[in-house]
Amino acid sequence: MARVVSIATDLMLASRVDAGLTAAGHHVVLAQSVDGAPLDGAELIVADLDVADPVALAATGVPTLGYYSHVDVDTKARADAAGLAQVVPRSRMSRELPDLVAALLAS
Repeated sequence: MARVVSIATDLMLASRVDAGLTAAGHHVVLAQSVDGAPLDGAELIVADLDVADPVALAATGVPTLGYYSHVDVDTKARADAAGLAQVVPRSRMSRELPDLVAALLAS
């Protein structure tokens, strides 16, 4: 399947992303920042927007699924303005991760 880079510093959330995407057949690489992320060959980035700047993510040229706290409307607005492929609340990302990733990879 796809090579997905997950950018997060919350280890519990990062492990859920890793487990969910690995179970769906994807190869997941974990990183704690955009600068430290091994993006060569990445087909998708899944990023916690609490730790990854949307503008820096967009500059990578890799389609990105960004997630944020549902109450942080400023972060959502910055991510939308930066042009990320999809921006969803953290709760939706947790519930629908394999489907969200499949839809982004298919587009």
